[in-house]
Amino acid sequence: MGIWRGMVVAQLGVAVLVSHGGSNFRALHEASLVPGAGFAVSFAVSNNSGSQALAYARERGIPSRHLSSRTHGSVDELDAVLLGELTDRGVGLVVTAGYMKKVGPRTLAAYEGRIINVHPSLLPRHGGQGMYGMAVHEAVLASGDQVTGPSVHHVTAEYDTGPVIARQEVPVLPDDTAESLAARVLAAEHRLLPEVVARIARGD
Repeated sequence: MGIWRGMVVAQLGVAVLVSHGGSNFRALHEASLVPGAGFAVSFAVSNNSGSQALAYARERGIPSRHLSSRTHGSVDELDAVLLGELTDRGVGLVVTAGYMKKVGPRTLAAYEGRIINVHPSLLPRHGGQGMYGMAVHEAVLASGDQVTGPSVHHVTAEYDTGPVIARQEVPVLPDDTAESLAARVLAAEHRLLPEVVARIARGD
C-alpha cells in the first residue's frame, strides 16, 4: 500500500470496469455509501451493453457508459475514449471487477499504480490468461489446495501479474464443489475489495 502513503484525498473518485453481473461493483458502491467511507463510485464502464452492472448503475444514478468494439472499432480508439472519460471525470482510482478485457496501454500509462483488480485466487497461484470465473475454482480443487481466496492487485499489461496489495484466505473444504467454493470466495471478495479501496482513500 506504500504507493499511496501520505497521499490525502478528500473524496476518492472511483471508476469500476465490469463485464457482467457486477456483484463486486455493487458491494463497492454500497460500501461507499457508509458515512466516512472516503471514496465514491463515480463512474462505471462495461463492455457489455446488456450487463446487470450497467442496469444497476442506471438504477442508482451512477454515470455509466458502454464502451466496446461495438461502439469503437479500433482498440486504440477505445483506449483513448476510456482514458478521456476517466480524466474528464476526475477519477482517481480505477477498479476492474470481472472485466473481461485488457486495459489499453494509454490508460495503463496514465493511471500507472492507480488501477487495481480483484481476482478469485491467492495470486500468483491460478492466475493468467483464461483463469477467471469457475475455471479458477476448478483449478484450485484439481490442485488439491487446502486454502484459496481472493487477491487484490495492481493491473499491469499482462493478466494477473501486477503486485498484490492484499489477500484474504478462504479454506477449501473436503466436500467443496467449484460452485460452493466460488460462493465463499465471492463473499470474501465483497469484503476485501471495499476494505482495500477504503485504505487507499485514507492514504494507508
